[in-house]
Amino acid sequence: MFVLSECDTSHARGQDFVALTSLAMRFVVVLTDLKGWKSVAELDWLSADAAVKDLVRFMGGGESGLCLAIRRYISTLDPPGSSRISSNIQRDDIFLITASTITLALRPFHLAKFDSDGPGILDVHYVAEKYCVFLLTIPCLTQRLPAVLISAMRHKSILSPCFQTLLILKEKILKEMLDVDQSKVHFLPKMIPPVGWALANIMCLAAGTENDSIDPGGFSHDLDFVSYVSAVNTLAENLLSRLENVDCVKDNQDLQSDAGTHEKSNTVLCEGETGSFEMYLDMFRPISQQWYLTDLLATMNKVGDIQGSEILTPKKWESLGKLELLDVVHLYSYMIRIFSCLSPAVGSLPVLNMLSFTPGFLENLWRALETYLYPGDCHTGPDRYDCISKNSGGVEKDKGFERKQKHTNNDGFNKWATVLHKITGKSQAGVDCTNLSDGQPKPRSVHEDSSDVWDIEPVRHGPQGISRDMSCMLHLFCASYSHLLLILDDIEFYEKQVPFTLEQQRKIASVINTLVYNGFSQTIGQQGRPLMESAIRCLHLMYERDCRHRFCPPILWLAPARKNRPPSAVAARTREFFSANVGSDDAPVAPSIGSVITTTPHVFPFEERVEMFREFIKMDKASRKMAGEVAGPGSRSVEIVVRRGHIVEDGFRQLNSLGSRLKSSIHVSFVSECGLPEAGLDYGGLSKEFLTDISKAAFSPDYGLFSQTSTSDGLLIPNVSARFLENGIQMIEFLGRVVGKALYEGILLDYSFSHVFVQKLLGRYSFLDELSTLDPELYKNLMYVKHYDGDVEELCLDFTVTEESFGKRHIIELKPGGKDVTVTNKNRMQYIHGIADYKLNRQIFPFSNAFNRGLADVISPSWLKLFNAGEFNQLLSGGNHDIDVDDLRKNTKYTGGYSEGSRTIKIFWEVMEGFEPKERCMLLKFVTSCSRAPLLGFKHLQPTFTIHKVACDIPLWATMRGQDVERLPSASTCYNTLKLPTYKRPSTLRDKLLYAISSNAGFELS
Repeated sequence: MFVLSECDTSHARGQDFVALTSLAMRFVVVLTDLKGWKSVAELDWLSADAAVKDLVRFMGGGESGLCLAIRRYISTLDPPGSSRISSNIQRDDIFLITASTITLALRPFHLAKFDSDGPGILDVHYVAEKYCVFLLTIPCLTQRLPAVLISAMRHKSILSPCFQTLLILKEKILKEMLDVDQSKVHFLPKMIPPVGWALANIMCLAAGTENDSIDPGGFSHDLDFVSYVSAVNTLAENLLSRLENVDCVKDNQDLQSDAGTHEKSNTVLCEGETGSFEMYLDMFRPISQQWYLTDLLATMNKVGDIQGSEILTPKKWESLGKLELLDVVHLYSYMIRIFSCLSPAVGSLPVLNMLSFTPGFLENLWRALETYLYPGDCHTGPDRYDCISKNSGGVEKDKGFERKQKHTNNDGFNKWATVLHKITGKSQAGVDCTNLSDGQPKPRSVHEDSSDVWDIEPVRHGPQGISRDMSCMLHLFCASYSHLLLILDDIEFYEKQVPFTLEQQRKIASVINTLVYNGFSQTIGQQGRPLMESAIRCLHLMYERDCRHRFCPPILWLAPARKNRPPSAVAARTREFFSANVGSDDAPVAPSIGSVITTTPHVFPFEERVEMFREFIKMDKASRKMAGEVAGPGSRSVEIVVRRGHIVEDGFRQLNSLGSRLKSSIHVSFVSECGLPEAGLDYGGLSKEFLTDISKAAFSPDYGLFSQTSTSDGLLIPNVSARFLENGIQMIEFLGRVVGKALYEGILLDYSFSHVFVQKLLGRYSFLDELSTLDPELYKNLMYVKHYDGDVEELCLDFTVTEESFGKRHIIELKPGGKDVTVTNKNRMQYIHGIADYKLNRQIFPFSNAFNRGLADVISPSWLKLFNAGEFNQLLSGGNHDIDVDDLRKNTKYTGGYSEGSRTIKIFWEVMEGFEPKERCMLLKFVTSCSRAPLLGFKHLQPTFTIHKVACDIPLWATMRGQDVERLPSASTCYNTLKLPTYKRPSTLRDKLLYAISSNAGFELS
C-alpha cells in the first residue's frame, strides 16, 4: 500500500518507480486470488483459501489504508484533457497498476457478499463506506480510468452496497466526505466539495462514462433504481446546502434573506472559477437526455430490486418501497439548482429543454399537483402520480400558518398605517399623515365572492406554508413550464391548447399568483428561494401572455390581495421608503409590500396603480421642493422660444441638454409662421400645446423617426432607418424626455406605442409569441416554417435577414457565417427564434435604449414597471374610447357669462349624450388635443375642461323666422377650452359642433 500511495505518474522521472509499483501490484493481485496459488497441494487448498480471505479481510479493514492509497494513486492519473505524453512502456505499466488497483478495491465487496462465518467477518457496510468516502470522491474518477475497467465498477454487486450504505450511514459518510483532503488532487476545479465529486462519479457509473457519455444509451445493467435515486438525492441535497450558502454564487435578486454561512475553504466558490466547472457539469450530461428521464419513469411501478444482496434491514428496506414520481422530482429539482449555481450563464437550460419536451411529463406533473391543490376537483391520473403526501409535513404547517395568516389579514390596514406613520415621521416631518386612512379611498371591492375561486387555499401562506415535497414539485413544474412558455406559439397555446387546456392554464396561473403574492408576506428561507424565483419567472410569462391575448378573467390576478391590500398612497409611500432605505436598520419594516409592488403589481387594480404612479410623482415634486429646486411660481423655470414651423428642431436644440431639469416648468413663447412673436403669457396652456404639437410632429411617420406597425391599429415603433438620419438616435432620446415630461405633468398624448417597444421600455425581453403584435405576416410565415411537414431545405432559407433603408438592401447574419448555413428540419427552431430575437430585441435595442435614457431622466423606470405594455399606453394617452358624460359635466368650468343653468349649456349636454362614442371622442380631441379621457376621471384633466361663451346676438326678426347663430364653435387646446356660440336650437348646435370637430381645425374656425 505504501508503494502504491507513493507512485506518482505525473512525474516523468519516476519511470523506475512506476515499474516497481507495477510489479508489486501484480504480486498482490495474485496473492488475493485463490487461482494464483497454483503450486499449493490439494491438502492445503483450504488453508490457502483461508489465507486469501484473511488477506482480503485485512485489505478491506481499517488498518490497511487500501482506499486511501488507491485514492492517492488515482489522483495522480491524467485528468481529462491532459496533454502529457508518456512512453508506450510506461503507459502499459500505468495500465497494469490501475487495473490491479481497481481489482484490489473491488475484492472486499465480493468477499463480503459470501463471508458469513469465521473470525473477523468483513462488514460490507464498512467496505462500502470507505469506498464511497475515498474513491467516489476522487475528481473525475471515471474519466481518469480506462474504459475497460469501468464496467466492473458499474456492476450491481458494487453499486448497490454503496447506495444502501450511503442511505443507512448518511450522516457519518457525509461528515467524513467533508474532511477528505483535496489538496493533492491534480485537477483544476478544487473548489467542488468532495460530496459533489461523489455525486458526479455515481451518476457517471450508473449512466455512462466519458467514452460513451455522448450517447450512453441507458443505465448500467440491473441497476437498483430505488436506492440509486435515493442516494443521488441525498448527495445532491448536501451539495446544494454548501453551494447555496456561498456568497458569490447567491442570486438575491429582489428576494431578501439572511446571509449564508461560509463553509471550509474547500467548498468556497469564487468568481472566475466558474469556467473550470464546465468539465464537472459535463459529467452530468446524461441527466439532460430524454432516455434518462423516460427510463426512470418506466421503473416507477417496479418494486425495489434486492436480489443478490440482503444488506438493508427489512424495516429500512420497506421505507424505500418503489420508485415514485416524487423521487424523480427531487432529483431534477436538485440538479436544476446545481446547474444554476455552477453555471449562471447557461444554467439549467439543457435540463429544462429536455423536461419541457418529454411527452407527457409536464402534464403528469401538473396532474400530481392537482391532487393536492384541488382535492376532489381534478381528474387524477394513475396511482404512481399521487405521491404528494410522502414525507409530507404540510398539514401541521398549514394549521400554524393559517392562524398566523388570519391575524395578519385582520390587522392588515393597521400594519400599513403603522408603517406610514413611521415613514412620515422620519422623512416628512411636519406632515400629518396619521389619519390618511380617513381621506384615502379604501381598496375597491372586486367581487370578493367570485375571487375566492382564484385564491388557492393550499398555497395561501407562500413557500413556507407548504411541505418540502410540495415545494420541490412546484419548483420543478414552474422552472420547466416557464422554459416551455418561451417557445410555445399562439397556435399551440390558444388553438391546439398544448400541453394544457385554457381551463388548466387558468388554474396554473391562479396557483402561481397566489403562491408568489403570499410568499412576500413571509420570511423566505434558503429552501423557499428557488421555488419563489422559478414561480416569479413563470408568473410573469403567463401574465404577459394574458395581457397580450386574454385567457384569464381579470379578477384572477387581483384575487390574492383582495382582503389585505393597503390603500394606494400607503403602498406607494411604503415602497419608496423601502427602496430608499435598503440596507439600513429601517429596511425590514416593509419588505413585503415593496416586493409585491415591484414584482407583482398586477394584484392591485389598474386604477390603484395609476394612483400610485401619481403619488410617486407627487412625492418626487415634494422632495424637489424640499431640496430647493421648486421654491415658488416661476422659479427655476425653463424659458424657450419656438418657431411654429420648426417646433421639433427648436425644442431639441433648447431642451435636449437639460436632462432631469426638464421636470421644471417650461415657459414657451411661440413665433408665428410670419416670424412675429405671438402674444400671450404661458400659465401652463402654451407648454401643454408645445408638448402635444412637438409629439404630433415628431411621431408622425412622415418625419422619419417612427413608423407604424403593419397591424390594424398601426402602433408606433422606431424606424430602423432613423439611425441614418442626422442626430437620429439623439432625437429619439429627446422624444423619450418629451414623453416623460408629459407623463410627469399628467398631459395626455394621443399616440400609442407598439407592445414590443413598450416591453423594452419596461426592461423586459420579448419572445416569439410577441412577434404577432409587430409583424403578423412575418409571424405567419415563421409558423409555416415551424409546422412544415416536408423537408425545410426545400424552402431555400439561410440564417440571414434582409433590411431595406433608403432604397438599399442590407443583409444581416443571424449568427456568424449565417449566409452559408441552410435552414433544415433539425435547426429550424433555432432559425425561427433567431429571426424573432432579431426583430423583437436586437434590431430595436439601440432605439429603445436611447428612448429609455431620455424617459428615465424624468420618470423613474421603477414607477413604470407598475404597468404592462397596454396599460402604459393608457397611462400615456388616456382611458377607453368613450367618455363618461356625467363625469365630464361635474368637472367642467364655465366662463364668459355661461353657467350650468344657461340654455345653451343645457342644450350642449343633451347633444353630448346623443352623440355616438366616436363623436364624443372627436369632440374631446377637438378641445384637448387628445381623444381619450384621463384614466382617473376628468377631475385630473389639466387645465380643467372649460366652456367659454361666445356672444352672437341675432336680430329678433331673424329669430322669429327660425334662424340661429351661424358662427362655428372653436377651441383653444392649450387651455382645454371650447368656445361655444349662444345657439338656440339643439339641431343647430349639433350640426355646427359636428362640422367643427370633423374639420380637424381649432383656432381658425369662425
